[in-house]
Amino acid sequence: MKLRLWLALQVFMDQIACKMRDQGSSTMISHYDFFTQHGRMSDPGQYGHLFANLPPSLPDLVRTVQGVTIHVFWAERYGLKLTADRQAEVRRRTMEARLARTLELDARRLTEPRPLETKLVGNCRDFTLLLVSMLRHQGIPARARCGFGAYFLPKHFEDHWVAEYWNAPQRRWVLVDAQLDRFQCEAMNVPFDPLNVPRDQFIVGGQAWRMCRSGQADPEQFGIFDMHGLWFVRGDFIRDVAALNKVESLPWDCWGLINGEDAALTADDWALLDRVTELTCGDVPDFESVRSLYEREPRLRVGDELQSYVNGHPITVHLGQ
Repeated sequence: MKLRLWLALQVFMDQIACKMRDQGSSTMISHYDFFTQHGRMSDPGQYGHLFANLPPSLPDLVRTVQGVTIHVFWAERYGLKLTADRQAEVRRRTMEARLARTLELDARRLTEPRPLETKLVGNCRDFTLLLVSMLRHQGIPARARCGFGAYFLPKHFEDHWVAEYWNAPQRRWVLVDAQLDRFQCEAMNVPFDPLNVPRDQFIVGGQAWRMCRSGQADPEQFGIFDMHGLWFVRGDFIRDVAALNKVESLPWDCWGLINGEDAALTADDWALLDRVTELTCGDVPDFESVRSLYEREPRLRVGDELQSYVNGHPITVHLGQ
């Protein structure tokens, strides 16, 4: 039996078991179902047919992602010099827009690896979103996680995104770094399998916030380039909460509690952040509480409009319905 059918069967059996155990509770069922359906960012739209004949295995899906995408910050290390127009491809927010550009660059099937010059430029979020979109298309519960990688620089937690999928046979959520190919793993001496990232190597946003607030970690060790500190952790934390609700923003998109200096936060803001931390700092076993809080709390929720920073300057983006 193909892996896709096996995983789908296991998810179904898990749902039945949870229903029997919880005497009719739909919490876990809706949890699984929610992450097998696309959100407005992951939906391939008119390009859904490109996912029709993708390989069912996770390693092959990750290789497919890597075969069509190149990281904007790694391009030169592979030998590709990007123009400003090509670098701007990282601003393509939705899966539909990214697939449209993918075909413009190279009209072959996604399973055919591109030469460097026709790979779509992206970043960690884009590698993650493509894998998540493919997994959801195959009926596998999957979601994006925003946080920090401990494997890029010594004694530093780098701003990063990875995917997370429900491994039904193992009954656990597994982190996958779709960006890390063999070249990057060797360059950084990555000590683990990118298809099973340890949770002490990728720190989700809520866990990073808790580590910094408790004094377990120095906020100045979290960030990217010259941007770091508790305010930066707060941004990734809120983006992770949104991603858990299937709104996978660009890394420089801002709204609600992402905006503003730490000193401008009210006591109620701090209390809300600390409360959400406890709900999202791991693999989120109580997803219904996260979902409910996100839906009713405008400081967390992404609306139809947000601020996005392009070359350091904020612009207003209308997301629509």
